[in-house]
Amino acid sequence: MAERSYRILRDRLIMMDIAPGDPINEALLATDLGMGRTPIREALKRLEVDHLVISYPRRGTFATGVDITELAAISEMRQVLEPLAAQRAAENRGGALREELTRTMQAIRQLDPLRDRRQLMEYDLEVHRLIYRAAQNHHLEETLVRLDNLATRIWCMVLDRLPDIHAHISEHATLIELILDGAR
Repeated sequence: MAERSYRILRDRLIMMDIAPGDPINEALLATDLGMGRTPIREALKRLEVDHLVISYPRRGTFATGVDITELAAISEMRQVLEPLAAQRAAENRGGALREELTRTMQAIRQLDPLRDRRQLMEYDLEVHRLIYRAAQNHHLEETLVRLDNLATRIWCMVLDRLPDIHAHISEHATLIELILDGAR
């Protein structure tokens, strides 16, 4: 239950369903997700480590703000680590995730350019998470997922002003194909 609540809340925070600065009401979330408050509390502790929420004594828990100036630092780390993840995933040719990577690649190739930008960002998250997992290094995966979550949250703040996001997502199909082919 805690893992499920963590994933749901994480994605709501990343995709801006819970806006920066919004208070997090444990009781409402527990009701909304159909679970007790304990899994919600456990999820919030993890989300605080991920820098997606912040807790203040006697005030409560809030969604963290989004600082676009952080994007440069996040991108610097990703530029170093993502090629390593892609290389490791290619060495494994996708490993146990080969079928899932293939399905995702095919789905991306079928995407409608006029599709909702939010849905396109969800595909972006999915591709990155799959590649990180296919690298088969849980430390690398955890680090990159945290960085990607923060970066995606920033991008979601300016989603309506981004140029052709469909082209960006479409490039991921080629990357997946290279990974499946074991390219270096």
